[in-house]
Amino acid sequence: MLEIIKNFNEFFWGVILTVLLVGTGLFYTLRLKFIQVREFKSGLKQLTSGFDLSGEKADKNGMSSFQALATAIAAQVGTGNLAGAATAIVSGGPGAIFWMWVSAFFGMATIYSEAVLSQIFKQKKDGEMTGGPAYYIETLFNGRKPAKFLAGFFAVSCVLALGFMGNAVQANSVGDAFNNAFHIPAVITGIFLAILAGFIFFGGVKRIASFTEKVVPVMAVLYVAICVFIIALNIKDTGLAFKAIFINAFSTKAVLGGFAGVGIQKAIRFGVARGLFSNEAGMGSTPHAHAIAKVKNPEDQGHVAIVTVFIDTFVILTLSALVILIADKRADGLGISLTQHAFYAVLGHFGVIFVAVALFFFAFSTIIGWYFFGEANVKYLFGRKALNLYRILVMACIIAGSLQKVKLVWELADMFNGLMVIPNLIALIGLHKLVVEVTKKDPLLKD
Repeated sequence: MLEIIKNFNEFFWGVILTVLLVGTGLFYTLRLKFIQVREFKSGLKQLTSGFDLSGEKADKNGMSSFQALATAIAAQVGTGNLAGAATAIVSGGPGAIFWMWVSAFFGMATIYSEAVLSQIFKQKKDGEMTGGPAYYIETLFNGRKPAKFLAGFFAVSCVLALGFMGNAVQANSVGDAFNNAFHIPAVITGIFLAILAGFIFFGGVKRIASFTEKVVPVMAVLYVAICVFIIALNIKDTGLAFKAIFINAFSTKAVLGGFAGVGIQKAIRFGVARGLFSNEAGMGSTPHAHAIAKVKNPEDQGHVAIVTVFIDTFVILTLSALVILIADKRADGLGISLTQHAFYAVLGHFGVIFVAVALFFFAFSTIIGWYFFGEANVKYLFGRKALNLYRILVMACIIAGSLQKVKLVWELADMFNGLMVIPNLIALIGLHKLVVEVTKKDPLLKD
């Protein structure tokens, strides 16, 4: 089974999704005149103006702009930044990080369009605001059957990709990390995660928003601080790490002995795939959070969405990659084990423990975010009546995921992530005129 899924992903991610994802990002970058550069400052301003730990700025049926950003980052900053960076380097070589940067830069324009459309087409269901790609996909082709089919296909894929398979990946990495650091059996960690997650699942949107708003800023700052400390201690090797990234992005020749060059094709394939798993631009996941943010104009939340990709990929994922590359031959393993070995090479056993604890908070916040994204699609498909069953199934997947082999779990996640991308990108291209129209108040975009 592993080989079948692996072969499918090699084909699907090798050309099709790479071209579609980067192509869509390039299209929006040009069409919106590099909006990710021009409006980056606006996104930061919108973000800081919405900071409110009390939650008083949130709409009674939704989230504040900051809570939406925190929920989006909670979903984005998880194993994709720690374990994902490691698997990308092992599978695609150091050059994969360069292609992560490329896809993320163009992805910033893509995620802007996702956030804008999700704001435009959000709805109130059962007294709560909700939204996401399924709602804007449904408007394609004048809302006829092909559009409803694509919307339904996206919704099902999202529930499988994030709520079930994606959360299994998070639990798998946490279980592995805690076993390495504390010799705790993975199943015990999985059960603990499931119970803790269930407490928040059954608390609804308000409890999810409150959790992510308080936890995400703290965990991100602490992780960045430790990574910067490690890089500062090994500043001479940092230059070599950057050299490895850039040269291996275009060459099969290895620069760092521990991570051999594996060819441009694999560097691109794993860079884009892991980049998507990390920042989720174009995947259609984070629009569920951006949809229910309380903002004056749709484009305001689009500017905030741009910042989420920057924080995720250009800050946190890059720092993880540099630490791994600095460790070079002193680290081995796959996934989170490699990341822990890299931190161990510099910080000793404290590094192993730190990664385990950091990953727990990263992965747990991602579980909460991805559960929420899946929940929006369960409500779209079946209404609120199916939520309790969905919550129980997600908890079961968390436990089951902690026991699976890391390669199988990652390959399944890649497959389902890829499937949900297709209908979302069709909608983004089909509705691009609406995105441009909403953004037309920008002087650079006026005809």
